[in-house]
Amino acid sequence: MSFEHLPSMLAQALTTKGYESLTPVQSEVTQDEAQGRDLLVSAQTGSGKTVAFGLAMAAELLTGGDKLPVAGLPLALVIAPTRELALQVSRELEWLYGAARARIATCVGGMDAAKERRALSHGAHIVVGTPGRLRDHLERGALDLSGMRTVVLDEADEMLDMGFREDLEGILDSAPEDRRTLLFSATMPKPIVAMAKRYQSDALRISTVGEERGHGDISYQAVTVAPSDIENAVVNLLRYHEAETAILFCATRDNVRHLHSSLTERGFAAVALSGEHSQNERNHALQALRDKRARVCVATDVAARGIDLPSLTLVVHVELPRDAETMQHRSGRTGRAGKKGTAVLIVPYPRRRRVESMLRGAKIPVEWGTPPSKEAILEQDNARLRSTLMEKAELDEADWALGAELLAEKSAKEIAAMLVKSARASLPAPEELLDRSEAPPRQEGPRPGFEDTQWFRMDIGRRQNADPRWILPLICRRGHVSRGDIGAIRITTNETMFEIPRAIASRFMSAVKRSGEANDEGADVAFEMIDGAPREQARDNRRQGNRSNDRGPRPAGYAPRPFKGGPKRPGGPRKPRG
Repeated sequence: MSFEHLPSMLAQALTTKGYESLTPVQSEVTQDEAQGRDLLVSAQTGSGKTVAFGLAMAAELLTGGDKLPVAGLPLALVIAPTRELALQVSRELEWLYGAARARIATCVGGMDAAKERRALSHGAHIVVGTPGRLRDHLERGALDLSGMRTVVLDEADEMLDMGFREDLEGILDSAPEDRRTLLFSATMPKPIVAMAKRYQSDALRISTVGEERGHGDISYQAVTVAPSDIENAVVNLLRYHEAETAILFCATRDNVRHLHSSLTERGFAAVALSGEHSQNERNHALQALRDKRARVCVATDVAARGIDLPSLTLVVHVELPRDAETMQHRSGRTGRAGKKGTAVLIVPYPRRRRVESMLRGAKIPVEWGTPPSKEAILEQDNARLRSTLMEKAELDEADWALGAELLAEKSAKEIAAMLVKSARASLPAPEELLDRSEAPPRQEGPRPGFEDTQWFRMDIGRRQNADPRWILPLICRRGHVSRGDIGAIRITTNETMFEIPRAIASRFMSAVKRSGEANDEGADVAFEMIDGAPREQARDNRRQGNRSNDRGPRPAGYAPRPFKGGPKRPGGPRKPRG
């Protein structure tokens, strides 16, 4: 044990919690040179920061050895960026200072403010809260900081990014000047450094980012899938790993809602966390994960901040994070406090290069592969079931009696097979993936049936809001052809070009003319044949000195007609400038 330098009450709390040693950041903040000083600490997510600042403030709290004074004005204040993180910090400090009977008040948005004010009026040793709610209590007179000895800013960089600078400055300006200020931040951008200079004095700089295992305890994997197979890949990953607790990250509330519903229908015990859920709903969801009533959490980035579940071993990036920092923050929900975890990125084929570049820049080693197949999942199920059944079980007389009755009616082999079938029936079925191989290689040359084609031009382009989603049906209706008869479609600023097999080109053009005469939908769109492919024609135009555009020569008197058949921009036409 390395707790000899800590107060005995805290050492006992750590031992009871299962700690065998301190993490690097916890060890650094409890050294003699850190005692009584302001601290500016760089530490990664999952490094034990909450316990670290809980230990660091011990000298200011435990003035009577292992005892706290009678609760009155708060002695310590912890400011966190989100409700979830603030609640998590409160839970950590409760067990750390439980033997000292610490009274901890939590003040976060979304909770009953009147109840919080009553708790503050009854006295508290430590106050934990979010910037907005703390500032509100301060302005209303419910929070008195005159007795404050230590102020902690947890994830200070996140709070500044979220726009809490004014609230933080208002709180810090209201605290006594002789207090300690402990500033914890994963990164140290210029605004953090400026805040440290303003509100700290002779601060000890501690950085354990390079020393901690942090994300070294996370195994990163990336699986490539067809874009339409993403949801099936999620199902197979959950079934293959069968993690005690897993979290799935999506980009939007709508996607969280959709994936949560889909997984629930498939038989997974899942909860959802996003900005649309109330604080009470979030608390119930997190408690369900802790109680093992749910094993899967579908969340957005904002709702996931501050989640700390000891049983969380699998993180799946269902939708790719916007940058490496977000990915590491998401992945940091697992692999915490020395435990191993797995983070899986689901990468659609078209986005593999972008992801590879992001991972190289972040220097994160990733094992590339494909989602688990049904066969691989079945093999894993068999191994887990075999291991479970081979474990020694405590059986009572009723169990033996029922077993004897079954043996009298059926063979042992048949009973074992029925037991296996019963166990499998409780598991969600794995999905058959459309394509488990790497992205299909580019086909050399034209696809079958398009070796000899005729190109056509339409006098609408991006300026007229042209889009393949309605251009393709329009071509089919006007030319009486199917989607399979249309080759490449190239949309430019003022026109759209597409190819048709030469064998049906004359029939297609005749149908277009008849449709125009019948005043069909989109009949005001002009179609014409062009010679050669668009790129070849553009090159010929440049050689002829027509450098004003790459659209080829126009017929005499040509002028693009206004298009009336396509979808209009939302909200009507654009307003004229000026």
